[in-house]
Amino acid sequence: MGVAALAGHNRITTQALTSTARAAAAEVLGVAPTQVKASFSDDKGLLALLLALPLPVPALTRVADDPSIVDSFGGPLWSRAAAARTPILDRVQQLTGARLSRVDIRIIGSTVTKGARVL
Repeated sequence: MGVAALAGHNRITTQALTSTARAAAAEVLGVAPTQVKASFSDDKGLLALLLALPLPVPALTRVADDPSIVDSFGGPLWSRAAAARTPILDRVQQLTGARLSRVDIRIIGSTVTKGARVL
C-alpha cells in the first residue's frame, strides 16, 4: 500500500536554518552555539553558509612548554577551520534537506581553554 501524495508545501524558515547551522558548527568545532554567528546567501541557486566564531586554543604558556599541545586541539586555527567545512556542510544538509554550495568560516577570535577537542 503506497502513501498518497498530499497537496501543499513545506518551508524551513531562515531562523531554523540558521539555528541548525549554528548547532552543527558548534558541535564540529567544539564551541557553544551561542558563540557562532551564521548567515546564508544565494550562490547560483544554492545556499552559501557564512560562519563567524572564535575557536578554542591552549594557553600560550602551555604551547611554549609543549608545542605538540596544538595538535591535541586539532592543529592550527587555519587547518581546523578548513577541516570543519565539509563536516558542517554535510551535517546541515542532512538535518535540513537544504542544498549548500559551500561553507565559509571566519575566525573572529579565540578562547583560551584547558581541554582539547580533536575533529
